[in-house]
Amino acid sequence: MRALIIVDVQNDFCPGGALPAPEGDRVVPVINSISGRFDLVIASRDWHPEGTVHFDKWPAHCVEHTKGAEYHPALDTGKIDVHLLKGTGNADDGYSAFEATSDNLEKLLKKSGVEEVYVAGLTTEYCVKSTALDSLRKGFKTWLITDAVEGVRQNPGDVEKAIGEMAGLGIKMIISGQL
Repeated sequence: MRALIIVDVQNDFCPGGALPAPEGDRVVPVINSISGRFDLVIASRDWHPEGTVHFDKWPAHCVEHTKGAEYHPALDTGKIDVHLLKGTGNADDGYSAFEATSDNLEKLLKKSGVEEVYVAGLTTEYCVKSTALDSLRKGFKTWLITDAVEGVRQNPGDVEKAIGEMAGLGIKMIISGQL
């Protein structure tokens, strides 16, 4: 079985949001076009409380129950089987979808018979990378859908470095047209 994990395609990570990936919204049509090709579709969302040490490092973003924490309005959420919340505590946590506090992603995937995990979403060099690396560490064959991810691009070269690191550790690179 194959699972798609859609990481944090939320308003605050898209243009106009509190912590935007400059072209974050461009992943939405790609994700919408591929999500029907998977046995299981899982989406994570940052869901931070108003007061968290996470905001010592980052601008306040994806605060629970705010418009910024909602999925991008064009994302087809009807194809999502499981919704995960992460970063819900007063800690600098919640980068990986495997850190979700609303469900145990590893157990869910294994119980469902998933062997291959495909990762898409925002942002490449933080939450996407953490999710993909955790997936690999937990024994899943892991793929990064490179045209379905976008970075926040805080520093020049961060996205390319993250992709290189993932590939070097064994994560396979694929584009949506190859699915």
